[in-house]
Amino acid sequence: MFVDFRAEPMPPPPPRPEPKRPRLTPGQQRGLAAIVGFNVLLLLLAPVGGATIVGALIALIG
Repeated sequence: MFVDFRAEPMPPPPPRPEPKRPRLTPGQQRGLAAIVGFNVLLLLLAPVGGATIVGALIALIG
């Protein structure tokens, strides 16, 4: 049996295009906006609440 090692290898097959992702419906957009808004609100309020709890624990212990 003879194998021709001088021959060029076959090129790889072309990549398959990625399937298009479905777009968000208006209801999903509103829900996502509400979740993001809630997270931003917590981002601003959580440090104040955490500092209040730490201050209360220090006052309780000290």
